[in-house]
Amino acid sequence: MRAWLTSSQDTPMYEGRTIFSQLLDHLPRHTFRRLVKRYRGDYRVRTFACWDQFLAMVFAQLTYRESLRDIEACLGAIPERLYHLGFRCRAVARATLADANETRDCGSTPTSPRC
Repeated sequence: MRAWLTSSQDTPMYEGRTIFSQLLDHLPRHTFRRLVKRYRGDYRVRTFACWDQFLAMVFAQLTYRESLRDIEACLGAIPERLYHLGFRCRAVARATLADANETRDCGSTPTSPRC
């Protein structure tokens, strides 16, 4: 992790990873990808993968977002940082997130936990 740097205007700028991405380092991504593949979570998905949906829901929980509109507004305010947060999509639209939450049921298989 890098320290605080100062620009030419003597304003502090942090150059490093976000806390959100540092928290994600503790999640077993390989296991997540393996389960998505086993249960075909990304079947017929074009742009908004299960990982992006998971990140959006984790972001919503950690930042106390109360609605899809709230999630969309917060993530839409920082579109240039989505990649650095771990998202692979360019933007998180409310309709896309709603469709993903509706069609991807986490309790549809006998071995998966109920939400």
